[in-house]
Amino acid sequence: MAVSKHRAFLKWAGGKYSLVEQINAHLPEAKKLIEPFVGAGSVFLNSDFQHYVLNDINPDLINLYNLLKAQPDALINDLKHYFSAHHNSENIYYGLREEFNQTSDEYYRALLFVYLNRHGYNGLCRYSLSGRFNVPFGRYKRPYFPEREMYHFAEKSQKAKFTCLPFERVFQHARRGSVIYCDPPYAPISKTALFTSYAAKQFSLSCQHKLAVLAQRAAFKRHIPVLISNHDLPLTRQMYHGARISTLNVKRSISQKGSARKPVSELLALFHHKPVYPIGAVEHPIDNK
Repeated sequence: MAVSKHRAFLKWAGGKYSLVEQINAHLPEAKKLIEPFVGAGSVFLNSDFQHYVLNDINPDLINLYNLLKAQPDALINDLKHYFSAHHNSENIYYGLREEFNQTSDEYYRALLFVYLNRHGYNGLCRYSLSGRFNVPFGRYKRPYFPEREMYHFAEKSQKAKFTCLPFERVFQHARRGSVIYCDPPYAPISKTALFTSYAAKQFSLSCQHKLAVLAQRAAFKRHIPVLISNHDLPLTRQMYHGARISTLNVKRSISQKGSARKPVSELLALFHHKPVYPIGAVEHPIDNK
C-alpha cells in the first residue's frame, strides 16, 4: 500500500519497520485499520487506510500520541530542550527517570517518555510490577532527536483515534468494514523467555489463547479479517488453526549474548471469513475456552 517507508519516532523492541511490506501484502482491503497493540506504529505509518483505531495498554504511550496529535508544535519545541549534550548523562537521565515516575502531569510525562525512550538502553519500554519505568541509561554518544518523524506522525494521526483499552474491548468495538492487525507480545520460545514487564502487566499464554479465539470469532462469525504476527512455533500454529499461515523473512535474533544469538522464525496468521480448515477438523485446545 505504501510507496515510501516512514520510520516511527520512538525506538521500539520488536518494531515492524523492516516487515511493513510483507504485512501490508497480507492485509485485506478495508476502510479502517484497527491495531489493538499499536506500539511505535510502523504499520500505521506505512499503510493507507481511510481511518485508524490505534490502541495500546500502555497509558503513557497513548497519552503521548494524543498530545502529539493535538499540539505537535508545542510538544516538539519543548522536547528539543531534552536533546542537548547536558541531558545526555547518566545522572541527568536517572534524575529525570525518577521525575517521570513521580509526576502525574500528562504533558510532562509525554516529554519525558520520548526523552527516556531515546536515551534509555536499547529503546526498551519496561516497567516494574509497581508501575515504575526502570530502563537503565543507554550510553549513546548523541541520541537522535526525531523531529521530522514526530511531525509526520502528528500529521497522519489526524486520521486516527487513539485508545487505551484491553485488547478484548478493542475486538468488541470492531465493526464490518474494518481489518484488525495484531502485534501482541510474542509467545515465548522457551519457558524462561516470558516477557512480563511491558506496561507493568503480563501478557500470559492464556492471553495468547484468548487473542486467537477472538480472532477466529471476529473473522468467521462477524466477517472482520484479523492478521496476527507472532513467533513461528508449534504452539502458535496450533492456536491459529484455520488461519492462512505465512512465514516471515526476519533477521531478528534473541539472546543477550551476541555469540549465542540465533535467528527466530516468525509468522503471519490471517483469519479471513472462512477457515482454511474446519475448526472442528482436529483437536483444538482453545475452542471451549
